[in-house]
Amino acid sequence: MHNSEIPAAVLERVAAYRGEDQQILVDPARTAHLVVDLQIGFLAEGAIAEVPVARQIVPRVNRLCAAVREAGARNVFIRFLVDLDEPRYWGSMYDRMTSAQRDAFVDAFARGADQFALWPELDVRPEDWIADKTRFSAFIPGTCDLHERLQAAGVDTLIVTGTLSNCCCESTVRDAMQLGYKVLFVEDANATLDDEQHNATLANMAGLFFADVCTSDTAISRLGAGRAAVSGAAA
Repeated sequence: MHNSEIPAAVLERVAAYRGEDQQILVDPARTAHLVVDLQIGFLAEGAIAEVPVARQIVPRVNRLCAAVREAGARNVFIRFLVDLDEPRYWGSMYDRMTSAQRDAFVDAFARGADQFALWPELDVRPEDWIADKTRFSAFIPGTCDLHERLQAAGVDTLIVTGTLSNCCCESTVRDAMQLGYKVLFVEDANATLDDEQHNATLANMAGLFFADVCTSDTAISRLGAGRAAVSGAAA
């Protein structure tokens, strides 16, 4: 697991911006848990984009998935897809690769490829959503339908786990926040290649208003508190 740490100066700046504690309130009926790119191509030993720490976060992700279902929120498993024939070809990515690298990514992350599949140890249920994206962020128009699906379901709050902390997870959160979503970024259920890169993302998330950074235990507690608050208000 990553040794997560946010610099004290960042935490002080956050406190100054927010004043009194203004942690995000989680209404489960309006909440989705995004599990980003926990696919064989990122988790398997020797895979094309292996992130070893990502294997360690799977039990926490599964525990959070169970809590999400119990609270009445929804889980969304997001997969990274390479499609060189899509209408909006990602030339700024693939034209900078060698032809061998590009071919390897196509072979790994094309629809139906072995490494494109979700990690088999993930607790995926029939009621969970699956969304495919062809960019780092799941909120780039024309490359993923996640935003439209969430809006149709009335979702305004996101809990984000997955890999890589500083790439697809951070990119997704940055865009989500700017689209108006409230976001919880789960520090012990996101993973990247080393602690330094992971902690830089935590500092960005917390220090620039992109998300509340919290542990998986805290995210689960907030789900429970939100369910209780909604039930109490309806009584």
